[in-house]
Amino acid sequence: MASRGEAEQHGQESARTLARYLPALLIVAGVCYDVLTPAAFTAVPFFTAAPLIAAPLSSLRTTVLTGLAALLATYAVHARFAVLPDADAVTEIVTVATVAVLAAGINRIVRIGDQRLASAREVAEAAQRAVLPEPAEWIGGFEIAARYEAAQEGTFIGGDLYAVQDTPYGVRLVVGDVRGKGMGAVAAVAVVIGAFREAAEQEATLEAVAARLERALAREGVRRGGIDAHEGFTTAVLAELRYGDGTLRVVNRGHPPPLLLHGDGEVCPVLAPESALPLGMGDLGAWPDRAAEHVFPSGATLLLYTDGLSEARDAHGRFYDPERRLTGRTATAPGVLLARLAAEVRRHTGGGMTDDMALLAVRRP
Repeated sequence: MASRGEAEQHGQESARTLARYLPALLIVAGVCYDVLTPAAFTAVPFFTAAPLIAAPLSSLRTTVLTGLAALLATYAVHARFAVLPDADAVTEIVTVATVAVLAAGINRIVRIGDQRLASAREVAEAAQRAVLPEPAEWIGGFEIAARYEAAQEGTFIGGDLYAVQDTPYGVRLVVGDVRGKGMGAVAAVAVVIGAFREAAEQEATLEAVAARLERALAREGVRRGGIDAHEGFTTAVLAELRYGDGTLRVVNRGHPPPLLLHGDGEVCPVLAPESALPLGMGDLGAWPDRAAEHVFPSGATLLLYTDGLSEARDAHGRFYDPERRLTGRTATAPGVLLARLAAEVRRHTGGGMTDDMALLAVRRP
């Protein structure tokens, strides 16, 4: 049975096909209407609608040809009754010709808007590649994949983030979710990732990396002022994979816990030893970060994600539960795992995701 997403895609393709042929169908319908009705009835609404519908959906050439076809059809149906140059006939021909010219102008305006939109999307895509670059497939002996799924189609970047850094202390990772939306959230993402990459190289412990991120967000909040100086925060989970010894260390700052997917299908959440507030909320209390230490066995995969995954709802309001959904599955490559997860969430929500989703998977071969 076809999934809901596949059915929607098929419906969209059918709608596009109908829209492409609708101008020609309207002209044919107008001719048939005029032939089957008395001379007092007019098919001008059909003939004027055809170029107007073609204008936003077709090329300039197709729009102009549709207008000419509508104009010739208008002339032909009146010539059939030999009533030219009747005033009503001339008026209808002029009306169709005017609408055809307007349709050509509308087409040019729409095309210019499309070009500007395409340019804006290219800029947004370049910004995403700059802020959230795809990590290398292999780093420090670990197989890695990352994926960003925007809730709104055509959007490239938002408040979710991920980063991977190869350091003298091991492979270090961060996945986070910045409070808020829009360019303010994007700016905070850039601050967090920039601070993480610098701190990951310089700080000897994962706890110290978290402290650097805290200070960076505090400075950014003061610089931006307003509500961000008091209520801006970022949930984040930081992980460190030590080379060779199979040790995994995790610091969690108010973020959904990562999942450890074992090769035999067992799934275990990587829990923190104690609860901690998100980054950027240090004014509410000071406490030392404590990293949780776990065994990262060969063949296992570490999955880090934002709440766009765990809080995705279906039509009945049920959350997507990644721990339950992934239990019992055999190990796959990180890229394949993330692609399947993204597809499942789209199906679960019926294509109506309400929040962005960042995914990062690391497999120890």
